[in-house]
Amino acid sequence: MTYDEMMNLIDRSLFATIGYTDEKGRQNVRKVFCVWHKGLGRHLISTNTSSSHVQSLLKNSDVCLYFSDDRTFEGLCLYGKAVVHLEREYKELLWNDGDEKYYPKGIDDEDYCILEIVAESGRYYRYDGKGDLLKSEIVAYDEGKEFQNGYRRIGDGIK
Repeated sequence: MTYDEMMNLIDRSLFATIGYTDEKGRQNVRKVFCVWHKGLGRHLISTNTSSSHVQSLLKNSDVCLYFSDDRTFEGLCLYGKAVVHLEREYKELLWNDGDEKYYPKGIDDEDYCILEIVAESGRYYRYDGKGDLLKSEIVAYDEGKEFQNGYRRIGDGIK
């Protein structure tokens, strides 16, 4: 799987599964809407500050993020760290009309935060093989990239 093919999988997935360890040492997963990406290595997710996964990640930032396409039997699991952002610049980037139904106080709602997943390595598979993704490969591929909304890119013709 090439880096561009991995990026295409990420963009068309729309949702990802986030894995983390809670305060009791239990493994947990959550399905999250994840369309903002900066290459292969950085991914943004809007969520509730009070949610159990955010509270767990504040104590133990180890995380994995899994993208897949069941139709084509492709998957990419990224391993790394989670950063919880409360800065307005991140909140504005992901804010959409209608989000006030989840965050009644708007962008500055204290229960609104952005999770950034910073990948340090990965593992991919597809019908034609599997392999590892090293930090150096992620860094090289991501050089010069900015955060983009993958959902909008799909609308621009990514398949």
